[in-house]
Amino acid sequence: MSLIPSWFGGRRSNVFDPFSLDLWDPFKDFPFPSSSLCASNFPQTLRENTTFVNTRIDWKETPEAHVFKADLPGLKKEEVKVEIEDDRVLQISGERNVEKEDKNDTWHRLERSSGKFIRRFRLPENAKMDQVKASMENGVLTVTVPKVEEKKPEVKAIEISG
Repeated sequence: MSLIPSWFGGRRSNVFDPFSLDLWDPFKDFPFPSSSLCASNFPQTLRENTTFVNTRIDWKETPEAHVFKADLPGLKKEEVKVEIEDDRVLQISGERNVEKEDKNDTWHRLERSSGKFIRRFRLPENAKMDQVKASMENGVLTVTVPKVEEKKPEVKAIEISG
């Protein structure tokens, strides 16, 4: 089947047809996850050890704090760890477990990732390491690291004589 209908009738399912939806996978027979992640090309042992690599995290700085937001759909707060190391490093880690397989199930595609993930960020000097807060709502983890208030320099007017 193709996105553009064939003018000559019939199905378009040719590896040389750029509009064909039947995709050729050049890595199909290699012992690592293929680009299509088709269940038949993705052995159970690799499925269990797949790294949860696409954990996307945004880091923004506001006048009051550094705010980190991570999309972690399907994870519970008990499956995620937020830690601060001595050398001003924020570490966010967790694990998504593999769904239990039933022998009667037939997998057609396996695209959701599973396994462990870890992300580390070196925090700037103005971060208050002892006041970090984290919350999780609707699969989004928010970590807030307050900033030390900047002391505004005192300006003293000097009278000019003469």
